[in-house]
Amino acid sequence: MKLVKYKATTSGLRHITRIQKNLLLKKSVFKLKPSKKHSYKNGRCALRGNITAWHRGGGVKKLYKPIEFNNTSSDSVILSTSYDPNRTAFVSNCFDIDRKKFINKIHINQTFPGTLLQSRKNLDDLKLGTRTLIKNIPLGSHINNITTANSISKFSRAAGTHAQIISIDSKVITIKLPSSKITTISPLSYTNIGTCSNEQHILTSIGKAGNSRHKNRRPIVRGIAMNPVDHPHGGRTNGGKPSVTPWGLPTKGGFYLKKKRKSKN
Repeated sequence: MKLVKYKATTSGLRHITRIQKNLLLKKSVFKLKPSKKHSYKNGRCALRGNITAWHRGGGVKKLYKPIEFNNTSSDSVILSTSYDPNRTAFVSNCFDIDRKKFINKIHINQTFPGTLLQSRKNLDDLKLGTRTLIKNIPLGSHINNITTANSISKFSRAAGTHAQIISIDSKVITIKLPSSKITTISPLSYTNIGTCSNEQHILTSIGKAGNSRHKNRRPIVRGIAMNPVDHPHGGRTNGGKPSVTPWGLPTKGGFYLKKKRKSKN
């Protein structure tokens, strides 16, 4: 995949930088599961209607492609690569040889149609895209799609991300996450070898505010630009108060709701 910068024939195309997706599958020709539809709440509680996520709403409707995240033993072959509107990484359309059905998986960088993806508890032959227990993977390897103690794939699933194994112990394994944070997980956690696809996603530019609205993002208004009934900063005066949240809690000076316990020394 390569980056494409458009000629500025209009003002909206002046700053847009996108990834050329001509090598991706345009139309699904495989008998995959029917895509599920999202229930759009526009950032509000379904029961009471209160705002739970600010600045959401008005996005384009998207179909959800069910992704295979389980840790069952299987062998699958990559048939093609496609785009998923609900995630930044690309999706591999695979055929499960054992279960005789078509599935979707998060695409791993440098894997191509025809690649055999193995998922086993214990594997001697480790290749790119193999899914196995993290204790079987050598020290310093790049991994992604890591499960937690609840068997949920949680870490390193975004485009171009990978974690790295720092140390291996009999009880815990220390890994470095894409955020440079160091954490420990169980040796019985499953993970894939390699890096998530679409590494150039970080270099793209949406170009205009309208593209952000299509992604269900609404404008963020400064508190000082509001009325006094809408925000503590609202009104015609500028200054005279410390910065606070819309609910009046301080935002500067290391303020925490949870009080720190004093050490008894």
